[in-house]
Amino acid sequence: MLPFPGIPYGFAPAWCFPFVEGSVFALFLLCLLHAVKSDRSGMIYLLGGVVFGVLLEYFEVVTDSYTYGRFYIMLGSAPHNLPLWVGVAWGIIMYTARLFSDYLGLPLFSAAALDTLLALNIDVSIDVVAYRLHMWHWSWNNIHMALTGQWFGIPYGNFVGWATVVFCYSGFTRLFEKWMVRRQLAGLGKDGLIAVIAVLSSLAVLIVTETVVFPTLLEFGVTSGIRLIMIVAALGILVVAGWPRREASTAPLPPVALWAPGWFHAFFVACFFGFGFYRENPWMTMAAIINVLLGIAIHLYPHRIEVRRKDLGLSALKQPVGAQSE
Repeated sequence: MLPFPGIPYGFAPAWCFPFVEGSVFALFLLCLLHAVKSDRSGMIYLLGGVVFGVLLEYFEVVTDSYTYGRFYIMLGSAPHNLPLWVGVAWGIIMYTARLFSDYLGLPLFSAAALDTLLALNIDVSIDVVAYRLHMWHWSWNNIHMALTGQWFGIPYGNFVGWATVVFCYSGFTRLFEKWMVRRQLAGLGKDGLIAVIAVLSSLAVLIVTETVVFPTLLEFGVTSGIRLIMIVAALGILVVAGWPRREASTAPLPPVALWAPGWFHAFFVACFFGFGFYRENPWMTMAAIINVLLGIAIHLYPHRIEVRRKDLGLSALKQPVGAQSE
């Protein structure tokens, strides 16, 4: 018997769910160790992201947007329970995306926009595969839409939600940090207050958009697919607009900023091909390949910066004595 109607894939192998769960917790520990050693505000941002992730996932399951498969550590009561690792993954993805945008030194809203695009890039790799592994199940009214509806069975609204969550959490946190700095407020209490306000503000935006704004837009023919296109275009414009004003960090990019997105892409793309999902739809396969190549290209950009810096350093060393003063 198939786990859900309309999806012609059986249960995932017994090792799959525990491996994902354990790997995400291991990545979280790596991120937490980095945050503790380098930046107290980063630690609060990571932990706040986890709390935010759990709260927003609970909001989604109680509104019956989707249901989760069974993992070892579950929060809540069935059918409105959720795996802890999903909330932790939210925190990891938002934390490492911010490490990346901070390294590039983009202005506030451009940085929040890049964080969002990086998170969407990861989610595109995750969702199509995790859904077919029955890690979670979307509540399609028409079972024929289970694999073909919208983004290969994933509602466009899911990606709109990701964009809303990441942009709001990143943007609100940066705004409140800037406000606190101007008022010369400091201390652990300040960092905790920023996280609380950012989480509550982001949740408020998420709830208002999903219950009021988006249904209203739908009445005017603005579907979730159109909203997604508009949002991605707006995010791209914000990044491009802020790119000339970026001030890249002189410190190297922390390795954990690459390990986390690298693991998500590597594992779920390996499952995409290893479990034969690529045979289902050539367009889905093409989209998966393009998405992971885009993710690789983006995350290799800091390497290009470091190579350029080394080349410039060597060029300066090779100059004759007094050449710089000519």
